[in-house]
Amino acid sequence: MTKSYQFQFDRKLWLRLIKIAQPYFFPVAPRQTQVFFCLVLVLLLAIIAIIFFLTIGLIFLAEAIFPNFFSQSASELIDQVHNLLNSPIPYIAVGTLFVSSLIFRSQKHKLKKRWAQWSLSGLLLFLLFATTGIKVLISYALRLITTALNQRNEEVFWQNLTFLGIIFIIAIPIFVIYNYSQNKLGLMWREWLAKSFLNLYFYQRNYYKLNNSINLELDNPDQRITEDIDSFTAVTLNLLLQLLSSIITLFSFVTVLYSISKILALGLLIYAISGTFIALIMGSRVIGVNYNQFRLEANFRYSLIRVRENAESVAFYRGEKLENQQVNHRLIDAIKNFNLLIIWESFINLFQKTYEYIILLFPFFIIAPLYFKGEVEFGQFTQADYAFAALFFALAFVVNQLQKITGYAASINRLAEFHESCNNLDRLSEIDEEFSLEITHIDYQNYSQINLQNLTLKTPDFLRILIKDLSVSVSSFNNLLVMGSSGLGKSSLLRAIAQLWTSGKGTIKHPQLEEMLFLPQRPYMIVGTLREQLLYPNLTNTVDDDQLQLILEKVNLPNLISRFKGGLNAQENWEKILSLGEQQRVAFARILVSKPLYVILDEATSALDVDNEKALYQTLLNGGTTYISVGHRNTLKQYHQQLLKITEGGEWELKEINN
Repeated sequence: MTKSYQFQFDRKLWLRLIKIAQPYFFPVAPRQTQVFFCLVLVLLLAIIAIIFFLTIGLIFLAEAIFPNFFSQSASELIDQVHNLLNSPIPYIAVGTLFVSSLIFRSQKHKLKKRWAQWSLSGLLLFLLFATTGIKVLISYALRLITTALNQRNEEVFWQNLTFLGIIFIIAIPIFVIYNYSQNKLGLMWREWLAKSFLNLYFYQRNYYKLNNSINLELDNPDQRITEDIDSFTAVTLNLLLQLLSSIITLFSFVTVLYSISKILALGLLIYAISGTFIALIMGSRVIGVNYNQFRLEANFRYSLIRVRENAESVAFYRGEKLENQQVNHRLIDAIKNFNLLIIWESFINLFQKTYEYIILLFPFFIIAPLYFKGEVEFGQFTQADYAFAALFFALAFVVNQLQKITGYAASINRLAEFHESCNNLDRLSEIDEEFSLEITHIDYQNYSQINLQNLTLKTPDFLRILIKDLSVSVSSFNNLLVMGSSGLGKSSLLRAIAQLWTSGKGTIKHPQLEEMLFLPQRPYMIVGTLREQLLYPNLTNTVDDDQLQLILEKVNLPNLISRFKGGLNAQENWEKILSLGEQQRVAFARILVSKPLYVILDEATSALDVDNEKALYQTLLNGGTTYISVGHRNTLKQYHQQLLKITEGGEWELKEINN
């Protein structure tokens, strides 16, 4: 069912943004968000104080280097600087720096290991002010140049042109460093956030629960961790910096524009506010379409990945026609939604272009009459046009960034859903009032042996009982074989022992999960070397080559190392290059490498002949490994001492096997 999202910056979206964005810079806890924003404000004020002193110093340095220019063209600027120095502002700036250092020092324990991102953020803010200041200087330089041209004053023209060239020389590396710093901070943030989400994804096997829980609807977690995080970090920085840049530009140029024409400044303000309001209304529809496009594109990609991973099975069934239909169906869904998206984007683009082009005529209607009357200089006309353009784009921030904002809000929702789903996995399911279901979970306890006491196992939706009141103990040399028809809960019992399936009641006692090894019917072949295949899941184990060769001989794979160039260090597509029977023997080799206390085997020898099966089980018996097996072959009975037979309705029968 298609989800619908309305574009509104409500409290829910705001809290989701804080939950995802704040932890990289400051811990999330009650009332800590206010502290975080206070620190951001303190950092901003400290940067302004630093810029104040730096600007004063640069002006005096420039006056010493170019005395003629400042005496002829910028004498008013020097007077203003002296007035500032004689005012309380320098003392306020010094106090701001002192108080800021004390505040950050008081939060030192919370900012531990976060100084890099705060330092880079401070540099970005400094460069942001610097770039805005450079734009203001350029506006004045253009004013002086055009006025000199209009007055045919060659000497003043070349002085101001030289001044503008020096500004460009300084500006270019500042803009480059600014862009690099922004990308670097975004990259660092993405790395941290991706690692945090990956830790959450793999914590307590959430990756398994997300894919198997019937109460959670979370599509494509892989896309959320990759594309959505990348989009979130990059766009968050870009939008925040552009928003701050718009605010700084507003304060920087509004004085310039207001001094030239009050009507021009007021008209621009009204026009920008009305355009922003219309843009927000249009964005309320686009965000839902954007969200669905993320989901449908991911579903289309997943359907192709699924065909690739199951190519042999599809080929044996000759199911390519059906698979083609299903993939095409998902493609059509994505195309239909994208068609709707481009229609809305066209409307937005039409509004944006109209909004931009109409406003280009506005300064001419206001300033031209003043110029013809001789009330303003020609240079002021140029400066007003430059300031007007800068101020307009600052005020039209929402309009210009509308498409990016709508996609950004969709990313926030998708990441928040992932975060909330992982955190909600271990909570109790809601009680179904219609059926008055009793929701309980299995009690797990640490013990030296595997012991099931009064275990009732249910399906994850708690609607059907698979096994009722089972009690069985599996001790050393008392191995258990679980048999029964398909679909009665044999594999589910193994999942319950592994704490993957907790719906039911009763008690399961077992050793630490690290002391048990579970072998599914189709072993998992990792991407790595042959050595890593054998050591998995404990790649830090130290096992010499001769011992690994001996283990391979015990599982009847004596020539496996010599088959591949590179031997144990060879890297191949093991899932494709090894038959299922060879993969199952590699899985048994992992048992001999890791030497667990217990092994849980879910039809782990189904692809092997009877002789290989016998050799593997005999190796386990000789090594003293205790195991529980699920299988259908009667030949398995000779390697076990107990037989648990599961029947319909959750009934079961436990009996000894005399071997």
